[in-house]
Amino acid sequence: MAASAARLSLLALFLLTFPCAMAKKTYIVQVREQSVPGMSTTSRDWHSSNLQTLASGAADLLYVYSDAFHGYAASLEPHQAEALQSSDAVLGVYEDVMYHLHTTRTPHFLKVEDEFGLWPGAGSHLKDADQPFHDVIIGLLDTGVWPESKSFDDTGYPEVPARWKGKCVSGPDFDPSLCNKKLIGAYFFAKGYIKNLDGEMTEVQTPRDHNGHGTHTSSTAAGSPVANASLLGYARGVAQGMAPHARVASYKVCWKEGCTGSDILAAMDQAIRDGVDVLSLSLGGGDGPYYLNTIAIGAFSAMEKGIFVSASAGNEGPRLGKLANGAPWIMTAGASTLDRTFPARALLGNKMRFAGASLYSGPGMGNKLVGLVYNVGSASSWCMPGTLDPRVVGGKVVLCDRGGNSRVEKGAVVRDAGGVGMILGNTEEDGGEELLADCHLIPAVHVGAKAGNVIREYARTDRNPMALVVTSAQEVNVRPTPVVAASSSRGPYYQSMQILKPDVIGPGVDILASWPDDISPTELDIDKRRVPFNIISGTSMACPHISGVAALFKAARPSWSTSAIKSALMTTAYVHDNTRQPITDATNRGPSSPFAHGAGHINPRKALSPGLVYELTADDYIAFVCSLNFTIKQVQSVVRRTNVTCSTKLSDPGQLNYPSFSVVFRPNKKVVRYAREVTNVGEARSVYRVAVEAPSTVAVRVRPRRLVFRKVGEKQRYRVTFVARNRTDAAQGGSITWRNRQHRVRSPVAFLWLESFSSYRFTCGEKSSCM
Repeated sequence: MAASAARLSLLALFLLTFPCAMAKKTYIVQVREQSVPGMSTTSRDWHSSNLQTLASGAADLLYVYSDAFHGYAASLEPHQAEALQSSDAVLGVYEDVMYHLHTTRTPHFLKVEDEFGLWPGAGSHLKDADQPFHDVIIGLLDTGVWPESKSFDDTGYPEVPARWKGKCVSGPDFDPSLCNKKLIGAYFFAKGYIKNLDGEMTEVQTPRDHNGHGTHTSSTAAGSPVANASLLGYARGVAQGMAPHARVASYKVCWKEGCTGSDILAAMDQAIRDGVDVLSLSLGGGDGPYYLNTIAIGAFSAMEKGIFVSASAGNEGPRLGKLANGAPWIMTAGASTLDRTFPARALLGNKMRFAGASLYSGPGMGNKLVGLVYNVGSASSWCMPGTLDPRVVGGKVVLCDRGGNSRVEKGAVVRDAGGVGMILGNTEEDGGEELLADCHLIPAVHVGAKAGNVIREYARTDRNPMALVVTSAQEVNVRPTPVVAASSSRGPYYQSMQILKPDVIGPGVDILASWPDDISPTELDIDKRRVPFNIISGTSMACPHISGVAALFKAARPSWSTSAIKSALMTTAYVHDNTRQPITDATNRGPSSPFAHGAGHINPRKALSPGLVYELTADDYIAFVCSLNFTIKQVQSVVRRTNVTCSTKLSDPGQLNYPSFSVVFRPNKKVVRYAREVTNVGEARSVYRVAVEAPSTVAVRVRPRRLVFRKVGEKQRYRVTFVARNRTDAAQGGSITWRNRQHRVRSPVAFLWLESFSSYRFTCGEKSSCM
């Protein structure tokens, strides 16, 4: 994870200590809106002139921001940044931050195969000749796009909406004519990234995707239907995105080494100006305070303009408190499994067999067991390059521990050393019981920690250990499903612990979607295979599912605010799997906590008719930011309003009218009181009664216990009192549900005893790397 921006108050001391070591860095400079003479063609000239004057020396202007942010990005020496900070016209100067990526059955699994027939009772406007689903535009900030993919076919599409202001830019390998009525925008942003590399850019500057991640997420969100799609025969079927008739705009901000905040902010600025309806960001990093977080600041501006922002939670699970993109105006997505697996088995010489997962598609090992090797020792047990002795592993199956290098690279290391098969075993610290299918280069099976430990003991103690790896076709309707991915990042989000994050979970494990023609499915240089579709995992894959569903809502409920859409998705999410048991955690197969699954797994069909919603305005979010003990200047940096005085602020961040609760008990605070307001979007003359679920360690009282709505659009308030009875070291969960015959409006509640996490917080402090 990229480090947080350095505090400028320390720059003077640094300058005195190291006066001759001042290399230029990229800084994002936020200026007071009234200081800028209108965002016109002269704006860049004004910023450039202003920068040269205030910085007292040569400075390189990279970007001018106007819609997501007021200000610019520039390459400066630290003393120039310090000089800018002292100007009354400047709200803040922040060092650029490097972010990273969070890396065909899902429409069926989510029951959104056909959006034109999806929404019963949604109104005749959904099936009229204008087909409003074609008018929704999803902007994706990622690694670019592969325009030749069939997922971006525009056959039958009407003309691009007139409100669209974007375009496709050219690159050495990308002609704007490659765009069409489906792929309507394609950009690249690399100025901040190039400066971060000291100008040594070796990659082609182009909107084209040479990584695969961006093409995969774009087609997951809005890919056109493609028949007979598969990865080397696996997951065969019709592949399509969540909103297959929506338009796609690609904003390439990520490169080989990551994605800089200045480039991300420039892309958000462009996307807002272009007119996107949904912004999807499958990227992020350690998030520092909101006023240093370019994604949070840009997303706030997008929210104000009615743009729904969805972002991935990160892949730093299962440890608590590692979540990214936790601002309440962002919908934060965690990852879970589908009801489809790609099974494989490990058979041992002692007749034991263990189920696992694999996407290996080449010649098998046959049916004869061979020798099993386990090289104890960090590098060799991880099967790192150059650590395996061909004299020892030749012709045998090698057991490799997960961690240290990529899962598919381990198989390549085994193959290059003469091994004929691999068993990839999780540890309790790395993966737990989570199983991921990979497109391996040799027969391989991925097994959980419990199975891995048994196999390790067998390999160590048996005089002649033997093994056989067997792969097979996919299985569907798997039980239990969904399961929270072990790697999916968990809350609490330490910048605002009173807001429960992630918001929801969605499909993020073994997801099939489009892939560039010039990249192997393993992304290894030695892998010469090429595929039009690939199967990968991560919260990066969950995020575009949420983004696509949000796009459907933008068409089905055009008058709804972004907070209403978010509320509907959260309060109708489910927390029981297809065996009717609480959703489990892949780490240990025990029940997952709200800090892992948020409100639960999205249920798009039910979300269309939620009954009640929790509405939020920009002013509500401003009152929330004002409650975070920031300075006025820092608050103004987040909300981009220089007239904010915080005369109105929440008494506690948890008072935000959010669809969930995160209740933090402190040593001197055993009682927490919150209020909420719900808006009736269901039937007139409806009555809701409350149902409370809580652990024995907490008493919960809701007043009133009955809400009566006489008309649609009416608002009602209720109050909740949480009383800690007994302290516990574990985060616990419950819920507050308003229900009648038609609706169940469920708000999850997470309970956290702060003293249980005080040592962790003390260790991390404000470091973004601890997020």
